[in-house]
Amino acid sequence: MTPAIEVRNVEKVFRQGTGMFSAPRFVRAVDGVSFSVPPGGCFGIVGESGCGKSTLARLILGLHPATGGDILVDGRKLSGMHRRERAKLIQPVFQDPFSSLNPRRTVADIVGMPLAAQGVGEAERTKRVNEMLARVGLTAEQGGRLPAQLSGGQRQRVAIARALVLRPRIVVCDEPTSALDVSVQAQILNLLAELRRDLGLTLVFISHNLAVVEHICDEVAVMYLGRVVERAETDDLFRRPAHPYTRALLASVLTPEPGLGIPDVGLGDSYPDPANVPPGCRFHPRCPVAQDSCRSVQQAARAVHGRSVECMLAESL
Repeated sequence: MTPAIEVRNVEKVFRQGTGMFSAPRFVRAVDGVSFSVPPGGCFGIVGESGCGKSTLARLILGLHPATGGDILVDGRKLSGMHRRERAKLIQPVFQDPFSSLNPRRTVADIVGMPLAAQGVGEAERTKRVNEMLARVGLTAEQGGRLPAQLSGGQRQRVAIARALVLRPRIVVCDEPTSALDVSVQAQILNLLAELRRDLGLTLVFISHNLAVVEHICDEVAVMYLGRVVERAETDDLFRRPAHPYTRALLASVLTPEPGLGIPDVGLGDSYPDPANVPPGCRFHPRCPVAQDSCRSVQQAARAVHGRSVECMLAESL
Protein backbone atom coordinates (compact mmCIF):
# COMPACT_ATOMS: atom_id res chain seq x y z
CA MET A 1 0.00 0.00 0.00
CA THR A 2 1.37 3.41 -0.99
CA PRO A 3 1.70 5.69 2.06
CA ALA A 4 -0.48 8.79 2.13
CA ILE A 5 2.63 10.72 3.22
CA GLU A 6 6.24 9.63 3.06
CA VAL A 7 9.01 11.83 4.46
CA ARG A 8 12.49 10.76 3.32
CA ASN A 9 15.54 12.13 5.11
CA VAL A 10 14.15 15.67 5.03
CA GLU A 11 16.31 18.61 6.09
CA LYS A 12 15.66 22.32 6.56
CA VAL A 13 18.51 24.76 7.23
CA PHE A 14 17.87 28.44 7.97
CA ARG A 15 20.57 31.08 7.61
CA GLN A 16 20.71 33.78 10.29
CA GLY A 17 22.84 36.87 10.84
CA THR A 18 23.33 38.13 7.29
CA GLY A 19 24.22 41.71 8.31
CA MET A 20 27.34 43.50 7.14
CA PHE A 21 29.27 42.94 10.38
CA SER A 22 27.79 39.65 11.59
CA ALA A 23 28.93 36.19 10.63
CA PRO A 24 26.13 33.99 9.32
CA ARG A 25 24.78 31.23 11.53
CA PHE A 26 23.03 28.17 10.24
CA VAL A 27 20.16 26.58 12.12
CA ARG A 28 19.40 23.01 11.12
CA ALA A 29 15.75 23.09 12.18
CA VAL A 30 14.94 19.70 10.66
CA ASP A 31 17.81 17.24 10.30
CA GLY A 32 17.30 13.97 8.45
CA VAL A 33 13.71 13.19 9.44
CA SER A 34 12.04 10.13 7.91
CA PHE A 35 8.63 8.52 8.48
CA SER A 36 5.53 7.44 6.59
CA VAL A 37 1.82 7.59 7.34
CA PRO A 38 -0.63 5.05 5.87
CA PRO A 39 -3.93 6.21 4.33
CA GLY A 40 -6.40 7.00 7.10
CA GLY A 41 -3.71 7.07 9.80
CA CYS A 42 -3.04 9.72 12.42
CA PHE A 43 0.65 10.47 13.03
CA GLY A 44 1.66 12.59 16.01
CA ILE A 45 4.79 14.74 16.31
CA VAL A 46 5.73 15.95 19.80
CA GLY A 47 8.58 17.78 21.47
CA GLU A 48 9.52 20.97 23.28
CA SER A 49 9.15 24.38 21.66
CA GLY A 50 11.97 24.89 19.19
CA CYS A 51 12.45 21.19 18.39
CA GLY A 52 11.45 21.66 14.74
CA LYS A 53 7.97 20.14 14.72
CA SER A 54 6.19 23.22 13.32
CA THR A 55 8.92 23.70 10.70
CA LEU A 56 8.38 20.09 9.67
CA ALA A 57 4.64 20.76 9.39
CA ARG A 58 5.31 23.68 7.05
CA LEU A 59 7.60 21.52 4.93
CA ILE A 60 4.87 18.90 4.60
CA LEU A 61 2.41 21.63 3.58
CA GLY A 62 4.83 23.02 1.01
CA LEU A 63 4.99 26.40 2.75
CA HIS A 64 8.79 26.10 3.02
CA PRO A 65 11.04 24.37 0.50
CA ALA A 66 13.11 21.56 2.00
CA THR A 67 16.90 21.99 1.98
CA GLY A 68 17.31 18.27 1.39
CA GLY A 69 15.34 15.04 1.16
CA ASP A 70 11.92 14.36 -0.34
CA ILE A 71 8.29 14.52 0.76
CA LEU A 72 5.89 12.32 -1.18
CA VAL A 73 2.11 12.52 -1.19
CA ASP A 74 0.44 9.42 -2.63
CA GLY A 75 3.80 8.45 -4.07
CA ARG A 76 4.37 11.78 -5.85
CA LYS A 77 6.97 14.35 -4.89
CA LEU A 78 5.45 17.39 -3.22
CA SER A 79 8.12 19.66 -4.70
CA GLY A 80 6.91 18.91 -8.23
CA MET A 81 3.27 19.84 -7.63
CA HIS A 82 1.58 23.10 -8.55
CA ARG A 83 0.11 24.83 -5.49
CA ARG A 84 -3.47 24.33 -6.76
CA GLU A 85 -2.90 20.61 -7.14
CA ARG A 86 -1.24 20.47 -3.72
CA ALA A 87 -4.17 22.31 -2.14
CA LYS A 88 -6.56 19.58 -3.30
CA LEU A 89 -4.48 16.92 -1.56
CA ILE A 90 -3.28 18.49 1.68
CA GLN A 91 -4.58 21.30 3.90
CA PRO A 92 -3.63 22.87 7.26
CA VAL A 93 -5.40 23.64 10.53
CA PHE A 94 -3.32 26.12 12.54
CA GLN A 95 -3.00 26.82 16.25
CA ASP A 96 -4.83 30.13 16.65
CA PRO A 97 -8.20 30.11 14.87
CA PHE A 98 -8.63 33.88 15.30
CA SER A 99 -5.39 34.96 13.63
CA SER A 100 -5.76 32.38 10.86
CA LEU A 101 -9.17 33.74 9.76
CA ASN A 102 -9.75 37.00 7.91
CA PRO A 103 -11.61 39.20 10.42
CA ARG A 104 -13.32 41.20 7.63
CA ARG A 105 -14.81 38.20 5.85
CA THR A 106 -17.91 36.26 6.81
CA VAL A 107 -17.57 32.63 7.82
CA ALA A 108 -19.17 31.49 4.55
CA ASP A 109 -16.71 33.60 2.53
CA ILE A 110 -13.76 32.22 4.50
CA VAL A 111 -14.81 28.60 4.03
CA GLY A 112 -15.58 29.20 0.35
CA MET A 113 -12.30 30.93 -0.53
CA PRO A 114 -10.41 27.71 -1.42
CA LEU A 115 -13.26 26.79 -3.76
CA ALA A 116 -13.19 30.22 -5.38
CA ALA A 117 -9.43 29.88 -5.88
CA GLN A 118 -10.07 26.61 -7.72
CA GLY A 119 -12.66 28.26 -10.00
CA VAL A 120 -15.76 26.60 -8.51
CA GLY A 121 -18.98 28.44 -9.49
CA GLU A 122 -21.04 30.40 -6.98
CA ALA A 123 -24.00 28.00 -6.77
CA GLU A 124 -21.83 24.93 -6.24
CA ARG A 125 -19.63 26.89 -3.85
CA THR A 126 -22.60 27.90 -1.68
CA LYS A 127 -23.86 24.33 -1.60
CA ARG A 128 -20.52 22.85 -0.56
CA VAL A 129 -19.89 25.56 2.04
CA ASN A 130 -23.25 24.91 3.71
CA GLU A 131 -22.63 21.16 3.65
CA MET A 132 -19.23 21.58 5.25
CA LEU A 133 -20.49 23.99 7.91
CA ALA A 134 -23.13 21.43 8.87
CA ARG A 135 -20.49 18.69 8.90
CA VAL A 136 -18.39 20.56 11.52
CA GLY A 137 -21.40 21.50 13.66
CA LEU A 138 -22.13 25.05 12.45
CA THR A 139 -25.35 26.47 11.01
CA ALA A 140 -25.97 28.39 7.81
CA GLU A 141 -26.92 31.38 10.00
CA GLN A 142 -23.48 31.28 11.60
CA GLY A 143 -22.05 31.33 8.09
CA GLY A 144 -23.15 34.94 7.82
CA ARG A 145 -21.22 36.05 10.90
CA LEU A 146 -17.72 37.45 11.27
CA PRO A 147 -15.07 35.46 13.16
CA ALA A 148 -15.16 37.92 16.08
CA GLN A 149 -18.83 37.01 16.63
CA LEU A 150 -17.97 33.36 17.29
CA SER A 151 -16.40 31.56 20.25
CA GLY A 152 -12.90 30.10 20.08
CA GLY A 153 -14.22 26.60 19.53
CA GLN A 154 -16.57 27.77 16.78
CA ARG A 155 -13.71 29.61 15.05
CA GLN A 156 -11.63 26.44 15.06
CA ARG A 157 -14.59 24.61 13.51
CA VAL A 158 -14.54 27.25 10.77
CA ALA A 159 -10.82 26.62 10.24
CA ILE A 160 -11.49 22.88 9.98
CA ALA A 161 -14.34 23.47 7.52
CA ARG A 162 -12.07 25.65 5.36
CA ALA A 163 -9.42 22.93 5.40
CA LEU A 164 -11.88 20.24 4.33
CA VAL A 165 -14.02 22.07 1.78
CA LEU A 166 -11.72 20.99 -1.09
CA ARG A 167 -12.07 17.39 0.12
CA PRO A 168 -8.34 16.82 0.68
CA ARG A 169 -7.01 13.44 1.70
CA ILE A 170 -4.52 14.82 4.23
CA VAL A 171 -4.84 17.44 6.97
CA VAL A 172 -1.86 18.79 8.92
CA CYS A 173 -2.96 20.01 12.36
CA ASP A 174 -0.38 22.28 14.04
CA GLU A 175 -1.34 22.62 17.73
CA PRO A 176 -5.06 22.83 16.77
CA THR A 177 -6.38 22.78 20.35
CA SER A 178 -3.72 24.58 22.41
CA ALA A 179 -5.50 27.96 22.24
CA LEU A 180 -8.80 26.49 23.48
CA ASP A 181 -10.30 25.75 26.88
CA VAL A 182 -9.97 22.15 28.04
CA SER A 183 -13.67 21.35 27.56
CA VAL A 184 -13.60 22.80 24.05
CA GLN A 185 -10.39 20.90 23.27
CA ALA A 186 -12.24 17.63 23.82
CA GLN A 187 -15.02 18.69 21.44
CA ILE A 188 -12.56 19.58 18.68
CA LEU A 189 -10.59 16.36 19.14
CA ASN A 190 -13.79 14.32 18.95
CA LEU A 191 -14.78 16.23 15.81
CA LEU A 192 -11.41 15.51 14.17
CA ALA A 193 -11.68 11.82 15.08
CA GLU A 194 -15.20 11.69 13.63
CA LEU A 195 -14.17 13.43 10.41
CA ARG A 196 -11.16 11.17 10.07
CA ARG A 197 -13.41 8.12 10.34
CA ASP A 198 -16.22 9.36 8.10
CA LEU A 199 -14.08 11.00 5.38
CA GLY A 200 -11.10 8.63 5.46
CA LEU A 201 -8.73 11.47 6.31
CA THR A 202 -5.03 11.08 7.02
CA LEU A 203 -3.91 13.36 9.87
CA VAL A 204 -0.50 14.69 10.83
CA PHE A 205 -0.97 16.04 14.35
CA ILE A 206 1.66 18.36 15.86
CA SER A 207 1.38 19.08 19.57
CA HIS A 208 3.27 19.56 22.82
CA ASN A 209 0.28 18.16 24.74
CA LEU A 210 1.02 14.48 25.29
CA ALA A 211 -2.45 13.70 26.60
CA VAL A 212 -3.99 15.00 23.37
CA VAL A 213 -1.58 12.98 21.25
CA GLU A 214 -2.26 9.82 23.25
CA HIS A 215 -6.00 10.31 22.68
CA ILE A 216 -6.00 10.75 18.91
CA CYS A 217 -2.80 9.38 17.30
CA ASP A 218 -1.90 5.87 16.09
CA GLU A 219 1.86 6.49 15.98
CA VAL A 220 4.07 9.17 17.51
CA ALA A 221 7.45 10.68 16.63
CA VAL A 222 9.38 12.47 19.39
CA MET A 223 11.57 15.33 18.10
CA TYR A 224 14.58 16.91 19.77
CA LEU A 225 16.76 19.59 18.14
CA GLY A 226 15.56 18.74 14.65
CA ARG A 227 15.84 14.95 14.88
CA VAL A 228 13.31 12.22 15.56
CA VAL A 229 14.82 10.50 18.61
CA GLU A 230 12.03 7.94 18.99
CA ARG A 231 9.12 6.72 16.87
CA ALA A 232 6.62 4.11 17.97
CA GLU A 233 2.97 3.13 18.08
CA THR A 234 1.20 5.33 20.58
CA ASP A 235 0.30 2.67 23.15
CA ASP A 236 3.84 1.26 23.12
CA LEU A 237 5.45 4.68 23.43
CA PHE A 238 3.37 5.71 26.43
CA ARG A 239 3.65 2.32 28.13
CA ARG A 240 7.38 1.75 27.59
CA PRO A 241 9.37 4.77 26.35
CA ALA A 242 12.86 3.78 25.21
CA HIS A 243 14.69 7.11 24.79
CA PRO A 244 15.68 9.11 27.92
CA TYR A 245 14.16 12.25 26.39
CA THR A 246 10.82 10.51 25.79
CA ARG A 247 10.89 9.33 29.38
CA ALA A 248 11.53 12.86 30.60
CA LEU A 249 8.65 14.23 28.51
CA LEU A 250 6.22 11.65 29.86
CA ALA A 251 7.43 12.23 33.43
CA SER A 252 6.77 15.96 33.03
CA VAL A 253 3.03 15.51 32.46
CA LEU A 254 0.95 16.98 35.28
CA THR A 255 -1.49 14.63 36.99
CA PRO A 256 -4.68 15.48 38.90
CA GLU A 257 -3.53 13.49 41.95
CA PRO A 258 -3.45 15.79 45.01
CA GLY A 259 -0.13 16.49 46.67
CA LEU A 260 2.15 15.51 43.80
CA GLY A 261 2.80 19.08 42.71
CA ILE A 262 4.85 19.91 39.62
CA PRO A 263 7.15 17.05 38.59
CA ASP A 264 10.89 17.69 38.46
CA VAL A 265 12.39 15.61 35.65
CA GLY A 266 15.86 17.16 35.72
CA LEU A 267 15.78 18.74 32.25
CA GLY A 268 16.07 22.28 33.57
CA ASP A 269 14.92 25.40 31.76
CA SER A 270 17.86 25.75 29.36
CA TYR A 271 17.18 24.40 25.88
CA PRO A 272 20.35 24.06 23.73
CA ASP A 273 21.03 26.64 21.02
CA PRO A 274 19.75 25.14 17.73
CA ALA A 275 22.54 27.00 15.89
CA ASN A 276 25.18 25.37 18.08
CA VAL A 277 24.07 21.81 18.67
CA PRO A 278 26.12 19.61 21.02
CA PRO A 279 28.43 17.02 19.42
CA GLY A 280 27.46 13.38 19.57
CA CYS A 281 24.00 12.72 20.93
CA ARG A 282 22.24 16.09 21.04
CA PHE A 283 20.46 15.20 24.26
CA HIS A 284 23.57 14.23 26.22
CA PRO A 285 24.02 17.59 28.10
CA ARG A 286 20.60 17.05 29.69
CA CYS A 287 20.56 13.24 29.83
CA PRO A 288 20.76 11.64 33.30
CA VAL A 289 22.33 8.44 31.95
CA ALA A 290 24.78 9.87 29.36
CA GLN A 291 28.14 8.15 29.01
CA ASP A 292 31.40 9.34 27.46
CA SER A 293 30.52 7.73 24.13
CA CYS A 294 27.27 9.73 23.99
CA ARG A 295 29.32 12.94 23.88
CA SER A 296 31.05 11.99 20.64
CA VAL A 297 28.81 9.56 18.73
CA GLN A 298 25.38 10.30 17.28
CA GLN A 299 23.52 7.00 17.35
CA ALA A 300 21.64 6.36 14.10
CA ALA A 301 18.02 5.24 14.35
CA ARG A 302 17.73 1.54 15.12
CA ALA A 303 15.03 -0.91 16.17
CA VAL A 304 14.67 -1.31 19.94
CA HIS A 305 11.63 -2.86 21.64
CA GLY A 306 9.75 -2.78 18.32
CA ARG A 307 10.28 0.92 17.64
CA SER A 308 12.86 3.27 16.11
CA VAL A 309 15.21 4.88 18.67
CA GLU A 310 18.31 7.09 18.43
CA CYS A 311 19.97 5.99 21.68
CA MET A 312 22.82 3.52 22.19
CA LEU A 313 21.65 2.88 25.77
CA ALA A 314 17.97 2.27 25.01
CA GLU A 315 18.10 -1.51 25.45
CA SER A 316 19.48 -1.19 29.00
CA LEU A 317 16.98 1.40 30.22
